[in-house]
Amino acid sequence: MTKAGWTLDDIAWERFDPSKVDQNILMAVKAASVVEYNAPDYVGYLKAVFPDDAALHQTFEQWGREETQHGDALARWVKLADPTFDFEKTFAAFRAGYQPPHFDGADGSVRGSPRGELIARCVVESGTTSYYSALRDATVEPVLKQIVSHIAGDEMRHWKLFYDLQQAQPELSFWRKLKIAAGRLGEAEDDELAYAYYCANTPIERIGIDPYDRKACAKAYETRLLRVWRPQHLQRAIGMVAIAIGMKPRSWVARGAAKLIWTAVKFKNRHAMKAEARAANRGGVPLARAA
Repeated sequence: MTKAGWTLDDIAWERFDPSKVDQNILMAVKAASVVEYNAPDYVGYLKAVFPDDAALHQTFEQWGREETQHGDALARWVKLADPTFDFEKTFAAFRAGYQPPHFDGADGSVRGSPRGELIARCVVESGTTSYYSALRDATVEPVLKQIVSHIAGDEMRHWKLFYDLQQAQPELSFWRKLKIAAGRLGEAEDDELAYAYYCANTPIERIGIDPYDRKACAKAYETRLLRVWRPQHLQRAIGMVAIAIGMKPRSWVARGAAKLIWTAVKFKNRHAMKAEARAANRGGVPLARAA
């Protein structure tokens, strides 16, 4: 884990090597930069869930600043890898097209309780820790490797933050916690990542003209994520989710879930590669127009 409190000045930008940029990773990082930079919306929402806790508001604001810095760092790397990328306009297009309804005048947690909300945040941080660790291990481009190493360390600390915060809240039943975690995992297929992928990988002048196909864009992003995942990354994520809901990370249930999901990952990867090969043979664009 890298240190807390890093800044963009700590990144060795001069070591950037364009010959080591993987185009599939680049497309995924473009989308991730947009999602990370959108953290202030989540800060506002969390503050509304805990309206009377000024100290906690400061904690959320610091968390949000760190998440926004992730977006800044990723966007700066993308600009090196693709000088045509206009992050400001891309983010503006994303913001115009994606606004979850519970961010507007939020009154309490959509998870049903403050503890439920913090469990959901643990689920998200589990996934992002796994994702950025997988990117770190997959990329050979030295600057991106340094950036995502820092981000993976941040996300692990963030998971610990939300885990500790939820312990101070009234307890929920195990089955309620399991339902919340499963529901948040299911939201990974909502519009946020898919629309970020569309905006980040569609030429600015074509956004809103080229149709947004949510399923195709979600599939395109997911495929690029699954390509860098390895069993150890998945096992870590499942273990962190298990701890958040009160299970042992190496229990037979957690191990079984990891094996089952890894089998599904391998199947999806094979299916996606065959689909891309068929698209290439037809002269089409793999997976989605947005790609």
